[in-house]
Amino acid sequence: MKSHAIALWLGILMSSSSGLVVAQENYPARAVTLVIPFPPGGVADTTGRPTGMALEKILKQPVALVNRPGAGGAVGNAAVANAKPDGYTLLLALSSISVIPAADALFDRKPAYAIDQFAPIALLSADPTILVSHPSLPVKNLKELLALAREKQGQMSYSSSGVYGALHMPMEMFLHHYKLRMRHVPTTGGGPALTALLGGHVELTGGGPAAISAHVKSGKLRPHVSWGASRHVNFPDVPTFKEQGADIEYYIWAALLAPRATPAPIQKTLRDAVRRAVADPDFKNAMARVNSPIQYMDAPEFASYWEADARRLAAMVKIVGKVEAKK
Repeated sequence: MKSHAIALWLGILMSSSSGLVVAQENYPARAVTLVIPFPPGGVADTTGRPTGMALEKILKQPVALVNRPGAGGAVGNAAVANAKPDGYTLLLALSSISVIPAADALFDRKPAYAIDQFAPIALLSADPTILVSHPSLPVKNLKELLALAREKQGQMSYSSSGVYGALHMPMEMFLHHYKLRMRHVPTTGGGPALTALLGGHVELTGGGPAAISAHVKSGKLRPHVSWGASRHVNFPDVPTFKEQGADIEYYIWAALLAPRATPAPIQKTLRDAVRRAVADPDFKNAMARVNSPIQYMDAPEFASYWEADARRLAAMVKIVGKVEAKK
């Protein structure tokens, strides 16, 4: 009886293993969900949509984009971190994914997720944030903005994608460097942060080039300075903080991630698909339309880049310290 039970167990195990191999070889056999952890309108959304469309053509399966905003991206990030690692639930992540665990540790909160719960697939873009104002603000450059901010110390306001989010951290760097105080108005994502600025509810925000491009061209937003090491190719007239003598640098990168335990063959399929996707003319044109140059890195190179960036952002969180949302 015992040997029969063992044989039965081995048979089930071999059958399951065989089924898993077949599932990996046939991947993808159905629609893939791409989670965007922010509302429509921000960098994750403007990058995620052309990425999804390009992957559909290559994977020969629908790629359904699902916006899951909340807590500066933590809700959507955690959903994918804890999803079944079968390649059918992916994440379009922003650089703020590294900040949230560091902020949780600062406040002694239970982390929503850990960075090591994700497998890097590929980096898609890495753009510096650009400081923009509502055109009603009577300033035309950084010098005039600083003078006004010092005159109205603590009275001006700026919007962000959420506390410790991808738009909050660069603004805190700016304020910390110049010893300024402003009222922080956090929202649920980059889209709502821009809406708040466009509506005149705040005076400033630090936006990603892809998200602000059309509004700058139409004159609805006025750019002042970039967080990049050098001027953005699509904003050549916008100086950098470094040009102004301030050692401030920050990038909003967008990348494709999967749950850590996703089988290696499926990760390889996804990596190959992204490699082909970034070369797709439609993808290139879509990214060009929103002024976001493609900064592709395959998984090994991106993993090193992400590790270094996460260390830098964690150190930055400690410098900024505990910041509560003020409404």
